Amino acid sequence: MISFQNITKVYNNKSIALEEVNLTIKPNEFVSIVGKNGAGKSTLIKILIGEEKPSKGRVMFGSYEVNKIRPSEIPEFRRKIGIVFQDFKLLATKTAYENIAFALEVDGKSQSEIQEFVPQILDMVGLSDRAFNFPHELSGGEKQRVAIARALIHQPMLLIADEPTGNLDPLNSAEIVKLLVKINELGTTVMLVTHNKDIVNNLHKRVVSMDSGRIIRDEENGKYVLA
Repeated sequence: MISFQNITKVYNNKSIALEEVNLTIKPNEFVSIVGKNGAGKSTLIKILIGEEKPSKGRVMFGSYEVNKIRPSEIPEFRRKIGIVFQDFKLLATKTAYENIAFALEVDGKSQSEIQEFVPQILDMVGLSDRAFNFPHELSGGEKQRVAIARALIHQPMLLIADEPTGNLDPLNSAEIVKLLVKINELGTTVMLVTHNKDIVNNLHKRVVSMDSGRIIRDEENGKYVLA
């Protein structure tokens, strides 16, 4: 499904962010990407979603050769990928329902489609009773659930969770990870980018460790090991 082939990314002709990275992720996998700050995790994600182009190599996502996607193709391509961030990125003046509905409105969906799909996705993330609360009325864990629901509304092939528990306490972090596992079990490929050692070690899933722009470990049922 996803294939990074000999990816190198150099900034300003001297700063090497990625060096000869080869990585394949199969459909319906759950993969944790770990590494210190500056290891190359963010650059890897930016190249995967077409935000940046590699200096060398190519990236395949299904039938797309991402590094050759034309600007006009980016919106359609991005709908195949859902992204969840550490800081939620919710619209403060919209309710949970409206934050999710807005993603469909931008895509030109009808009101009948919105009224059908938004309650379904809210129910899936366990927030049916919080649909009409604004972000300031939600806990950190609830905000992240709204963000996950919004990321899933287009039924993406891949969900990228970039430090999704970074602003959450241990209890809420555990609940968000359970939700990500549930999403994966329902058929969506999940890439979890995290510094949280306990979460990675308790998942018992594939772990890809990065350091200085290279993949240094890639293990099934892996652990958070950077050395």
